[in-house]
Amino acid sequence: MFSIYKLLAVCITIFFTCCNSPSKTYLEKYLPKSSFKGVWVTNVGSDALKSEANIKDLVYNCKKYQINHLFVVVWNKGVTQYPSDVLKKYIGIKQEQMLSHFDPLKFLIEVAHRQGIKVHAWFEFGFSFAYNDPKSLWIEKYPDWLGRDSEGKILRKNNFMWWNALHPGPQKFLLELIEEVVTKYDVDGIQGDDRLPAMPSEGGYDPYTLSLFQKEFNKRPPRNHKEENWISWRADQLSEFGKKVYQKVKFINPKTQVSWAPSIYPWSKQEYLQSWPDWIIEGYADFIVPQFYRYQLVDYSKIIDQLETQLNAKERKKVYAGVLAALGGGYRINDTLLVDMVNYHRSKGIEGEVFFYYEFFNRQ
Repeated sequence: MFSIYKLLAVCITIFFTCCNSPSKTYLEKYLPKSSFKGVWVTNVGSDALKSEANIKDLVYNCKKYQINHLFVVVWNKGVTQYPSDVLKKYIGIKQEQMLSHFDPLKFLIEVAHRQGIKVHAWFEFGFSFAYNDPKSLWIEKYPDWLGRDSEGKILRKNNFMWWNALHPGPQKFLLELIEEVVTKYDVDGIQGDDRLPAMPSEGGYDPYTLSLFQKEFNKRPPRNHKEENWISWRADQLSEFGKKVYQKVKFINPKTQVSWAPSIYPWSKQEYLQSWPDWIIEGYADFIVPQFYRYQLVDYSKIIDQLETQLNAKERKKVYAGVLAALGGGYRINDTLLVDMVNYHRSKGIEGEVFFYYEFFNRQ
């Protein structure tokens, strides 16, 4: 009789445990596991970095979906999201005002590392210093840094305002920011994207670059900003800066990873002077996360397939997939489509992915 009661008690316990346990979501069940699964964490369209409580929620949600790499913004709209002595030296501002009550980068690293999650400092704005802000302090303080188009106007693209990425001034500033982060924080990596190292191909018509080109070729560059040799010359200059970043980081800490998240190639070279297959081939990228942002599986599969014509099998091992999961304007990918995209690039030998952006997984 005792054994029957004991069995009944066990059954009741199991029943109530099952009833009270939250059922797993589709993504928790079917999103393929990976040793490298990341998200980009922004301060735009997201409150994830605004408080310690929000950061704890961020890490909890990422752990739930087996995300083990966080790419957290540290440089956006001309200011840093962490307290920066470098920024203060250049423009008298130490940190983005909204976050100035604490150090979100320091706190995020502490919380994430306790959960075995790695943190990469993402220099999102790169050589762009403002978004549609003609009164930016950077314009007032460093007018010689400004990028210029063929008409001599301040370099703009999609409302982003740009420095001349070939000028030693902004290059020195960004190198100092990167050095500060790698030295001051226990980051696992740093990352540039489609703005680092980058510049819209409409740029390069500023006095500094015109003089540099004239000195090398004894002539002015073509007015057609997409002329092939003119594109390649500027892209090569930016690749050299990418190499400087890589060498600087590795000199400070050889274990700190250096990665890039450019646009898809060759569009990236034509529009933003990013010839990123060279960065892998020439050895100054620990890995690259191209922005394979597409809304349909058929389009996604096409750009994944293109990699086979751009890199050999060994080189493709350094590529992870950048997958568009959500946008601030309301777009949110269907869960099944997301799983299908991940399964597709896995079938092509891409063994990791980074999702844009964290809010897709913030399902509280």
